[in-house]
Amino acid sequence: MDISKDWDKIRGHFRICFKANFHVAIASVDAENNPTVTPIGSLFLGENQAGFYFEKYPSKLPKAANMNNKICVLAVNSGRWFWIKSLLSGKFKSYPGLKLYGQLGESRQATQNELHRLQRRMRMSKGMKGHTYLWGNDMDRVRLVTFSRVEKINLKNMTKGL
Repeated sequence: MDISKDWDKIRGHFRICFKANFHVAIASVDAENNPTVTPIGSLFLGENQAGFYFEKYPSKLPKAANMNNKICVLAVNSGRWFWIKSLLSGKFKSYPGLKLYGQLGESRQATQNELHRLQRRMRMSKGMKGHTYLWGNDMDRVRLVTFSRVEKINLKNMTKGL
């Protein structure tokens, strides 16, 4: 899979994964050179192998950006029907997971377009008490991310032919 050529397919995979999981996992390295993983529900992929996430809750990723800005983002489709159909047929029709390798960029004020994208993603929970707690008015900072390569999750015969 080529990150430039297949970027639209990669973005599609991430959309499907967000519907199933509500988050992706971002791996980074902390100050003691230990790996750490942060769940992020606000990663958005844009054009040209880049994206952003809202940086309200993560505490380790901003620190990692200053020391070692390399990351790996894992998006797994854990949709129940996706897995049941795949297990019954003996193969996946699409990859069950993708890893994107890249680096954290600058943190900056979110644009109106970025805020609109967040509101659209979280609209199903609007009106719920937790929605206000999690995605209230102070979601105003984003961290830019650029990606350099993609890796498919291969599961032997189940992903053969993809």
